[in-house]
Amino acid sequence: MRISVDRERCIGSGMCALLAPEAFDQDENDGRVRLLDARPRSSSAVREALDACPSGALHIDESGD
Repeated sequence: MRISVDRERCIGSGMCALLAPEAFDQDENDGRVRLLDARPRSSSAVREALDACPSGALHIDESGD
């Protein structure tokens, strides 16, 4: 599993950083998502963050490539 983010699509709600802080954070300057780990250990927390993202800025590639 590999995660990617679309910072342009992000609206800065912070749900990703709240639900999966090992993978996501919020940029101090603009509040948008910042990817900390593209291959985190906890896939359940990342999936929960993906489902909770109101803008659809988070993406998971199941193949891991």
